[in-house]
Amino acid sequence: MALISRFLASRTLRWGFAALTLAFGVWYVAEKWGGIHSGLHRIGLPVAFGALACVLAALVCTMMSWRALMAGMGSPLSVGVTSRVVFVGQLGKYLPGSVWPVLAQMELATEHKVPRARTAAASVISMCLSLLCALIVALLTLPFAHGLARYWWGFLIALPLLVCLYAPVLNWLLRLSFKVLRREPPEQALSGRVILVAMAWYLVSWIFYGLQIYVMALRLGVHPLSGLTLSIGAFALSWAIGFVIVLAPAGTGFRDAMLIAVLSTQMSVGAATAITLVSRIATALADGIAAGVSVIFYKYKHRTSRDLKQRESREAATGTGPGAART
Repeated sequence: MALISRFLASRTLRWGFAALTLAFGVWYVAEKWGGIHSGLHRIGLPVAFGALACVLAALVCTMMSWRALMAGMGSPLSVGVTSRVVFVGQLGKYLPGSVWPVLAQMELATEHKVPRARTAAASVISMCLSLLCALIVALLTLPFAHGLARYWWGFLIALPLLVCLYAPVLNWLLRLSFKVLRREPPEQALSGRVILVAMAWYLVSWIFYGLQIYVMALRLGVHPLSGLTLSIGAFALSWAIGFVIVLAPAGTGFRDAMLIAVLSTQMSVGAATAITLVSRIATALADGIAAGVSVIFYKYKHRTSRDLKQRESREAATGTGPGAART
């Protein structure tokens, strides 16, 4: 564990992580550029920017969910710190395997005195909550009358998740996991209220994710009412299916195929493909924007705090501060 910790803290790994993530993003855009260009032409840049805004709102909700879990486990973090840990760490989802976001978030959170095991636990619970809420949203919104009943098997995943995320069961699993890892368990157990708050944030995030599909589907002529439920449910279900395919970076391929299949029940395959490709680019771009803004904001706050402490130290040393003037 000490060797792994030193490896995770190395500057080489951080630069390599960023380079690999960028490489996978460039590869995807280059491979799909023809379809992406065609999709943007059909949908239009103003609508695409509207979809991007919806994705950014969804990302903020996911960040707030993770923050609620960390606070519930005894590590309350500011919004600025949480944004940096979550948004930068989640870039690892574009690498094959589901472990990279967790490893990145573990290392980033240690800079704020959060134990790695606690960060890992919060990240894994957050993924499970996201998957459960995606399936719940899909179950409540997908119009099965349009031939979507054949995807019923996807909802079977929700049954064990509901059991494992029940507060007493979840806390027992956490204690067992920390015991196996020979680490101190969190100072406080997760309450049912904390889990419900985290789930509420995720449910709102899936609505925003669905709205990004909806604004594009409206542009291509989908029915305003049935198109809304279809868009929200289609994205949630396709994400859930793509998530369990751990070898595909961010569910690439599997999620796209599922989204096209579900959307094509109310529109042409060409229109569904255009929406899917633009959605993928909007999602990737939003991830990059969120990570970049969070890093800039964190560095600005860190520099401001450091300058303030240095000024207070100089004033204390020279006797020119407010306290000295009053004296």
